[in-house]
Amino acid sequence: MHIKASEAGASPISIELTPIIDMVFLLLIFFLVATTFHQTEREMQIALPVASSAEPMSTLLRELIINIDESGKIIVSGSTMDAEALHSLIADAVKTNPDQKVTVRGDRNTQYANVVTVLDICKTSGIQEPYLDTVLTP
Repeated sequence: MHIKASEAGASPISIELTPIIDMVFLLLIFFLVATTFHQTEREMQIALPVASSAEPMSTLLRELIINIDESGKIIVSGSTMDAEALHSLIADAVKTNPDQKVTVRGDRNTQYANVVTVLDICKTSGIQEPYLDTVLTP
């Protein structure tokens, strides 16, 4: 069989890199935006109390984070709510997921009664073990 000279040097498959590069950039943008939205709860200006036995917590996708600022306002997902709204929110979450995880982040300068109120709401709503978030002493 006779092979022509023009066919011998030509590559049999041509791969277009432009669509691959486009997909890589789109995935990069998606993950950057998703990470930014997830971090907004942890970046609130809450001065956490110090504990000597604090450990890094693994954040689950279904974890509910309740922030209590210095004045005692309850903040969940960036919105302020009262005790009744928090109770219904947690009760609905427990109905959907019986293993619902709740983290309470109370400012170190807030009154202890504010943290106890939120913990009591968690218990009456069906959360057996709410977590208290602290920072490790340096």
